[in-house]
Amino acid sequence: MTADLKMTMEEEVVSSIEKRHDILSDLSDKIWDFAETRFEEFKSSEILCKVLTQEGFSIKKGIADMETAFIASHGSGKPVIGFLGEFDALYGLSQTANTAKKIPLVRGGKGHGCGHNGLGTGALAAAIAVKDYMKNNGIKGTVRYYGCPGEESGSGKVYITRAGYFKDLDVALTWHPADRNEVIPFSFLATSQVYFKFHGISSHAAVSPHLGRSALDAVELMDVGANYLREHLIQEARIHYAITNSGGLSPNVVQSETSVLYQIRAPKSGQVSEIYKRVVNIAKGAALMTGTKLEIVFDRGSSELIPNKVLGSLLYEEFKKIGPVPVDSEDLEFAKDIRKTLDEGEKLRSKSILEKIYDSEAGSIIDLILNKNIIDIIYPYKAVEFTYPGSTDVGDVSWNVPTAQVETVCYAKDTPGHSWQLVAQGKAELFHKGLLQAGKILASAAIKLFENPELISKAKDEFRNRLDGKSYKCPIPEEIKPMPKRA
Repeated sequence: MTADLKMTMEEEVVSSIEKRHDILSDLSDKIWDFAETRFEEFKSSEILCKVLTQEGFSIKKGIADMETAFIASHGSGKPVIGFLGEFDALYGLSQTANTAKKIPLVRGGKGHGCGHNGLGTGALAAAIAVKDYMKNNGIKGTVRYYGCPGEESGSGKVYITRAGYFKDLDVALTWHPADRNEVIPFSFLATSQVYFKFHGISSHAAVSPHLGRSALDAVELMDVGANYLREHLIQEARIHYAITNSGGLSPNVVQSETSVLYQIRAPKSGQVSEIYKRVVNIAKGAALMTGTKLEIVFDRGSSELIPNKVLGSLLYEEFKKIGPVPVDSEDLEFAKDIRKTLDEGEKLRSKSILEKIYDSEAGSIIDLILNKNIIDIIYPYKAVEFTYPGSTDVGDVSWNVPTAQVETVCYAKDTPGHSWQLVAQGKAELFHKGLLQAGKILASAAIKLFENPELISKAKDEFRNRLDGKSYKCPIPEEIKPMPKRA
């Protein structure tokens, strides 16, 4: 007779998630189909809540003044470990799935250009697997899933943070779909997004132009001033803008109402604040030059991310045990077709990021992925003082609780973010495998934390040391409430 072999913790987690492969893949695909944007993710939120309810989680909906935000909980007492899930899409990225040709489903429509259909589902998979393991092994504590809407253009987690829903959380874990397997070792840029609205006076542009006060002139002058400002900012800062209302379609009318939306980014929140003050002065100058009135409407903001090496190291160890996302011939064939659509500059993206993180060590890693269409290795974990030139509202969570993230391969190598190519891969089997792998890694790490509370203590010690006495300041003013759009 042979004795029954007890599964390892990681094997139990893998089994728990793999037996739900079809359910989870279908869930991700449905959210991809919904393609709902900022604070309007009603169907996506509801379907996630439905699955969590079926799995025995209690749900608290409509938190932090957002109808689509929720918290799902299972268990009781300490420790409390939370998974962060997102499910919002992007404007203007409608695209047919599983094709290497740019074919919008709806002209000008919405699309999941950052993979949040899988992000929310992968985090949900982790929460369910942890719940299963806790029940089967008599582990005490609370596992939570945070349904976080509007990451892309609404900073939903900032509102959840402001409302105090992370105060009793011990650790936050999350992930992001990517073209690489890694534990995220770096920080992200802090950001503010603000509307500048100009109110002028309309008039006949030929008969009485002297009586008009052009709001469009004000926007154009502001944009020119902001572009001159770029030379006098730190290298890591970014200023973006979009004219959201140009004043109409008639050139023979002096435009009286215009609006431009600015996004300002920098490595530190204080730097964003200083740049914002300068941009405001430019806007005031544009209004003064044109005789228009200026209205400033704050839209959203997020803080820089505080990394946590203790949690990062734990995630890396579990990542190595679970392994990289498995790749087959069909994955490789589709990835090859996708990469044919990328220009040569885009194909250097992986190399550029590796060089910034690993310095002299980058060459050996680059050699391993150089001629591959899909990255099939796990990048080494290296804690670095590097700020990635993107932003995430996970940063605000990280100012309040120890936080860490992984990325798993869901796309062809060098697929650019916020692109039609990324949307096209959001229902492929590689994407499904990537989100399931992320769920396994997050769940395994969380269970290690439940079973080894001293790791939580170490993560909290590092968290306090990194803050070094600095306190969190919410980047969104108290009077600003979450809204689907601010015109």
